[in-house]
Amino acid sequence: MVEVGEQAPQFELTSDKGETVKLSDFLGRKVVLYFYPKADTPGCTTQACALRDVYPQIEAQDAVVIGVSPDEPKALAKFREKYNLPFILLSDPGHAVAEAYGAWGEKTMHGKKYEGLIRSHFGIDADGRLSEAQIKVKPLSTADLALKLITL
Repeated sequence: MVEVGEQAPQFELTSDKGETVKLSDFLGRKVVLYFYPKADTPGCTTQACALRDVYPQIEAQDAVVIGVSPDEPKALAKFREKYNLPFILLSDPGHAVAEAYGAWGEKTMHGKKYEGLIRSHFGIDADGRLSEAQIKVKPLSTADLALKLITL
C-alpha cells in the first residue's frame, strides 16, 4: 500500500461508458478515489449517493470523484443511471488497481474469511500525490473526505 505523500499509483481502466480513463488525465486537479465492493448493494449505494449529493460542491472546486469496483462496465452503467451518479465509475475486474492501493485483501463475512475489495478512499492532490488514505471505511465517510479535500 502507498503512503500519504507518495505518488499515487497510476492506472488505466475502462469506465461505465466504455472509455479508457487514466489517473494521469486528472493531473492539476484534486481527485477523490474510492473503492467499493459491488454496485447496487446497500452499502455501496449509500456511499455513492452520499457522494452524489455533495458532488456540486466538489465540482465547483474543480475536483473529480472516481469510483472503482470489480464490476463490469455494463453493471456500472446501470448503477450510475439508476442513482443518477454524476461521477466516473471504473471497472477493475482483475483488482490490480485495488491491490496497488491496498484496497484488496482479507475480509470476513458470517465467520468466513475470503479475499475481496475493501471499502476505501483516497485523496490525490493536483500533483498526483496521496493526500489522504483510509482503508475499511464506512459508506458515508467518503463524502466527508471529499468535502474535506476540496477545502485544503
